[in-house]
Amino acid sequence: MIATLTIIVAVVLGLVVGGLSRRRQYQQDIATAKQKAQALQDAAAIDANQRAKAYLMRAKESINTDRLATEDELTNQMADIEARRDRMTQRHETLNQQERRLNQRQAHIDDTQVELDDSKQLLEKARTVADALTDQRQVEVAKQAELDLITAQQMIRNQTARELSQEAESTVRELSDNAEASADKTARSLIIEAIQRGPVDWPREHFEHTVLVPTSEAKSRLIGKEGQHIRLLESLTGTDLIFDPDQTNALQISTHDPIRRETTRIAIESLLASRRITATTIEKEVLSAENEVLKDLRQTGERVVSALKIGFMHPELIKIVGRLKFRTSYGQNVLSHSVEVAQMAGVMAAELGEDVRLAKRAGLLHDIGKAVDHEIEGTHVELGVGIAETYDENPVIINAIASHHGDVDITSPISVLVAAADSVSGARPGARSESVEEYINRLKNLEAIANAHKGVQESYAIQAGREIRIVVKPQELDDQASVTLTNNVKDQIEKDLTYPGKIKVTTIRELRAVEYVGDRPTKKKKKRKRA
Repeated sequence: MIATLTIIVAVVLGLVVGGLSRRRQYQQDIATAKQKAQALQDAAAIDANQRAKAYLMRAKESINTDRLATEDELTNQMADIEARRDRMTQRHETLNQQERRLNQRQAHIDDTQVELDDSKQLLEKARTVADALTDQRQVEVAKQAELDLITAQQMIRNQTARELSQEAESTVRELSDNAEASADKTARSLIIEAIQRGPVDWPREHFEHTVLVPTSEAKSRLIGKEGQHIRLLESLTGTDLIFDPDQTNALQISTHDPIRRETTRIAIESLLASRRITATTIEKEVLSAENEVLKDLRQTGERVVSALKIGFMHPELIKIVGRLKFRTSYGQNVLSHSVEVAQMAGVMAAELGEDVRLAKRAGLLHDIGKAVDHEIEGTHVELGVGIAETYDENPVIINAIASHHGDVDITSPISVLVAAADSVSGARPGARSESVEEYINRLKNLEAIANAHKGVQESYAIQAGREIRIVVKPQELDDQASVTLTNNVKDQIEKDLTYPGKIKVTTIRELRAVEYVGDRPTKKKKKRKRA
């Protein structure tokens, strides 16, 4: 029993000790697990904070990007709204001006109608008195001449008709003589005043056909591998890009379209300013340059129309006007030329009592066909008439466009003013330029025409080809023959050459006779005449 009890007690004690040992082990495991759990919890919290911060940063960046995009869109919308508001304000002002002019015209018509009514009443009274006097005169004449009343009336009618006819012929002749005597002087004064008050000679704006590439590295990046970049530029812009063999860094832009040339120039300069040139950046810069040029066209057209104060104009027609900025004719900018013509036509219309706004509008649009003549077949006159008809311009303006080169008959005084202003603007000194080759050829042609005549010793074209001086052989030509030679040269120049302004022809005939006496020479006779 004792042994059994001892075994039982030992077993119980072993179980108790083992349980206590396992309990301590469990507690240690639990403590270790709690520490691990706490470590995992701390790590999870740190990771969660980092992820939250990353998400927050991305959210802020996205919000800022959206905010900037929204602000840009709002800015563009506000600019568009402001432009529309300006156009509406301009149109409202134009309508108000038209309303005021209509009111003034109506008031003038009312006053004129009152004057006409008064004059009509006075005329009726005078006619009544005249009829009574005529009847009395007929009766008296019939009594004195012992004629019947019908015969006397016929005699008085014939006599009155002869007197009125003579008086009318005399009045018409006097008015015609006065008009012929003063027409030239009045026209000259009017044109001079229009030139003085009209155009302003601004510095000539030159549009480059070449772009200078600063370095060889930039040239290589612009050309690209095996010429890929420059071929892409040519295909996107519709131009030919050629490096000048004499100046290796000069890139020539070859195209007949001035709008494409300007777009290409802007795109190339933007690409050269960037650090990296790829196909994507080329497409982006070309698109940006196209938008910039189109925006410039619209702004230029709006600025010109607003400055001339010619009323509302269709937005598409305004863009076509802006295209004239990049068009030149004989070295003269067509937009500047059109503005000059509009200003001079407006001044002359004001002096003659014509519609100033209509004259300015016709002057501005007279060469509008040159904005598209490189894209569409036809003369600039035909294209201009088509554009004006498309946008429902006034028939007077259409006739001014069609007749300013004498292609059709003139139907309005404004057409005459536009044609005169066009001639003055193109022929005034400094308005147009020519190349060195054309300049030299023109001088050679002038001298060749003079030298081809018999009796000419030598000739000199001076003052940039605006005067030619001819020295003749005095033994072959006398004074009268020199005058005839001058007229012949003048007529041949008018017939064979195209020239702006006037060319002065001066013929010089000089005869010298010199004798010597002893060692001291003495001039005996000198004769010099100039025709």
